[in-house]
Amino acid sequence: MPVKHPKVAVLLAAYNGMQWIEEQLASIHCQSAVDVSIHISIDTSDDGTQAWCESFAALHSNVNVLPAIGRFGGASRNFFRLMRDVNIEAYDFVAFADQDDVWHSDKLKKATEMLRGQAVDAYSSNVTAFWPNGRTLLLDKAQPQVEWDYLFEAAGPGCTYVFSQQLASVLKASIVENWRAIQGVSLHDWYCYAFSRSHGYKWLIDPCPSMQYRQHERNQVGANTGINPLIARYKTIHDGWWFSQVKLIASLVGATETPFVSRWFKLGRKELLALSLSAHRCRRRLRDKIFFFFVCLATAVIGSKAK
Repeated sequence: MPVKHPKVAVLLAAYNGMQWIEEQLASIHCQSAVDVSIHISIDTSDDGTQAWCESFAALHSNVNVLPAIGRFGGASRNFFRLMRDVNIEAYDFVAFADQDDVWHSDKLKKATEMLRGQAVDAYSSNVTAFWPNGRTLLLDKAQPQVEWDYLFEAAGPGCTYVFSQQLASVLKASIVENWRAIQGVSLHDWYCYAFSRSHGYKWLIDPCPSMQYRQHERNQVGANTGINPLIARYKTIHDGWWFSQVKLIASLVGATETPFVSRWFKLGRKELLALSLSAHRCRRRLRDKIFFFFVCLATAVIGSKAK
């Protein structure tokens, strides 16, 4: 009797991806011990990505290109569109994919086995960043989860996320229900992690990397290494973007009435000072806890454009 492999829907968001997408799709097609179907949504591109993907789909019965519906302007809205428009009922698991990475051949096998074996609802993993000059670096996001980290950071790169069918269905319903407001969420992986954790779903972060995470000049969100990304992160906080996203996500996942969130949600000076003292409950990595503490403290003193 043939072995029945788990059925996985891979949701791939693409935009001007001709330089890398063929290699990525090859790595997804080579996944072992899973039955993969790939659903591609393409942001309006000018490099032939749409036509190439449609030709690829015509040759592969397990590949589906969603109809073009115009400009998304970012990966987040594209992934939300995929969650809304792909029928996931027939699948055991749902996974996200970017257009420019290279998956290990056992990425989905390992993820689905851990989801089932450890009775968790969602999986993500560390990744190995790589650059055109041959440099590589392990990006470690697998520090122990803390009580409120999901309101302030993602679980790691969204391209590693794999959801149980049950969680994916509930997540899909939340996206559809809040469709207009969710267009303001800049990072889909942050929202998906926040929704899952805030609703009591169990999330596993695998310390072993599951893929090669390509770094190039067009990464929307890449590896945060060195001093320049740190400066850029502080600028987004000072400009108000980060705190605005925190408030939006907290509202969308229904966390604003919890005692912890209600104490700082107005983000006034006193609230920010109080939030700084909860840094250990808000980020996973020690370096990020320290950064969080000083950012909240500095924002309380200097101010930002957050509303």
